[in-house]
Amino acid sequence: MIYLDNAATSFPKPKRVIDAVTRYLSETGGNPGRAAHASAREASNLIDRTRRLLASLLSNVDPSRIIFTPSTTVALNLAIKGLLKSGDHVLTTSMEHNSVLRPLNGLAKLGVTHSMIPCSSRGELDPADILPLLQPHTRLIALVHASNVTGNLMPVGEVGKVARERGIPLLVDAAQTMGKIAIDPEKLFVDLLAGPGHKGLLGPMGTGFLYVKPGLELEPLWEGGTGTHSESVKQPGTWPVRFESGTCNAPGLAGLAEGIAEVQHLGLEAIATHERRLVEILLDGLSQLPGIILYGPNDRRSCTGTLAFNVQKLDCTEVAHILDTAYTIAVRSGLHCAPEAHRTIGTFPHGAVRVSVGPYNTEEEIHTFLQAIAEIV
Repeated sequence: MIYLDNAATSFPKPKRVIDAVTRYLSETGGNPGRAAHASAREASNLIDRTRRLLASLLSNVDPSRIIFTPSTTVALNLAIKGLLKSGDHVLTTSMEHNSVLRPLNGLAKLGVTHSMIPCSSRGELDPADILPLLQPHTRLIALVHASNVTGNLMPVGEVGKVARERGIPLLVDAAQTMGKIAIDPEKLFVDLLAGPGHKGLLGPMGTGFLYVKPGLELEPLWEGGTGTHSESVKQPGTWPVRFESGTCNAPGLAGLAEGIAEVQHLGLEAIATHERRLVEILLDGLSQLPGIILYGPNDRRSCTGTLAFNVQKLDCTEVAHILDTAYTIAVRSGLHCAPEAHRTIGTFPHGAVRVSVGPYNTEEEIHTFLQAIAEIV
């Protein structure tokens, strides 16, 4: 199989990740923070290591401000619902994923409102369009770091500066950029950052996180056992356990630590350079074929390794099905859980074919994919 769906989840996983998960399940076994015996202590140490590695990757933020979650979606819900109250206003963009838009729509019944900044038909955001939409009670700006449809990077630093000057927290959805590019929350003026473990960080599914800037407080979404302050029925106030009630996905987090270590070994710049090269080959090949419609920015240097296109007179789902069944090539078609993004680029309601590369894809695989598309056309 040629796997070109890394924006959904990375594959294949590094052997060190698989070995770490297997080792935890077969040798470690303990529940982190739930006992003093050797197995539980080792489990706690593994979780602490993962937290420190992630903090290091985020330009050495405070590890205690990293909250582990089952996914980016849960992290975004924690940020949005743990911060906002009735009467608050949120500013976001037309390129957001449903993991931001659905929680915001759900909060409407509690009196939280939101405005959407329209992006260009190529999915690009002009930071100047933010100012007219700010309101006196704007409590949050939520921004995707890179579109999961077109791959284009948003001007997070410019938006962050506007937000910081006005005392408005900035929440960034880094689902498509963690493990792909270097991220420094302080330099980008980011207050909350949500990300997955199973995509660019090469870890297992069921892992994610939320980073919260020191000084910013949230209410937990769920409460319960934390392994600390067990004498009290009140939720502890200590970070990060205040937000990590219940048994965490310890085998997954052990694997995530090795995924982060693999990303550091490969190098963020090397990963970005490799993926940009593959997308350049994709663009060059697709642009030479008749009946191909490409979406997203013309300048792919400001993009991740994700590309969306359609074949004229063919439904995107049919194209993906042919690639899968006739060529054993995995891509994703449809609306990609981002209907507003597809409205923005003009592909709603049918969607588009999405190709997303990873660090282990090769130029030979891309040429094979292009030959398959040429035959389909």
